[in-house]
Amino acid sequence: MLLDRIKYAPFHVQLVVTRRCNLECGYCNEFDQVSKPVPTEVLKARLDKLMALGTLSVQFTGGEPMLHPEIYELIRYARALGFRLVQMISNAYLFNEAKVRKLNEAGLQRLQISVDGVKPNDVTVKVLDPMRKKLLTVARVAEFEVVLSGVIGSAPSDEVLEVIDFAKEHGFKPRVLLIHGEDGQLLLTEEQLALYGRVRVAMGQRFRDSGDYRTRLAETGEAPFKCRAGSRYLYIDEFGVVRWCSQQIPAFGIPLADYTPEDLRRQFHTPKGCSSKCTVGCVRTDSAPDQWRPQDPAMGEAGEPGWLQTNAVKIPAAVNRVLAAVRPRS
Repeated sequence: MLLDRIKYAPFHVQLVVTRRCNLECGYCNEFDQVSKPVPTEVLKARLDKLMALGTLSVQFTGGEPMLHPEIYELIRYARALGFRLVQMISNAYLFNEAKVRKLNEAGLQRLQISVDGVKPNDVTVKVLDPMRKKLLTVARVAEFEVVLSGVIGSAPSDEVLEVIDFAKEHGFKPRVLLIHGEDGQLLLTEEQLALYGRVRVAMGQRFRDSGDYRTRLAETGEAPFKCRAGSRYLYIDEFGVVRWCSQQIPAFGIPLADYTPEDLRRQFHTPKGCSSKCTVGCVRTDSAPDQWRPQDPAMGEAGEPGWLQTNAVKIPAAVNRVLAAVRPRS
């Protein structure tokens, strides 16, 4: 039913197309150097299933998605299916002008690039100095929106401010991530937390999304929320298994092929014990529109009699906020 899709369908799905990556960032636990790309026809079947579940936005991720030999075909296929927003996360190391133009032609609508700092260090080489020319090519050629994410915790503290300035100067949408441990929980030193205030000023209003959770995490160590992972947000690993997120792989898993609207409803109402200290921004963003709704495991199991009559008037406003968030710029 259309109403069930509005109530529980995924706003955003991250789909792993290959676990392999061309880099080895010291803080990352989402890659290897040996995995083969997921076969294209398998990924197309997963996209078909995500569309059947009512998914609004799909984001190709990895590893490094540009290592998939048919990434352009996958983007074209996702656009043809009718996803409202087709995105990709990349480290941009493999980019050149020809590849950016092929991404344009395939129909990519949004690209997210994480830049960890300015100069290479023992943790990361995914920094501005070796990437400037590639990023300038993206700024000049790309017809899609580009989100440039600085990372607090992977490089000397002041470097994230230079990344923010670079993003603004070249027409990228700046974003800041907080480095976390393998469980997705906050992992910053006192020095990095001190930097937080300066970054917050530099970012302005856009840094206060999802209830300004970063500030609450920085100041108190916790930012409780009703996590809707498994419903509004899905992470699909390379084996085609739905996870709550990339940082909680052991906690939950159901094959996407077997996933049903009942699973969406059940996970919508399932509290997650990791949520109060969670730093996974996409999960918080996709959960934000439903914070006014209850989260009760019994409701997920037994249904919600009477809910529609009482609250239906509130649904369009919540959904419209999400649609506005995923709508690409013209």
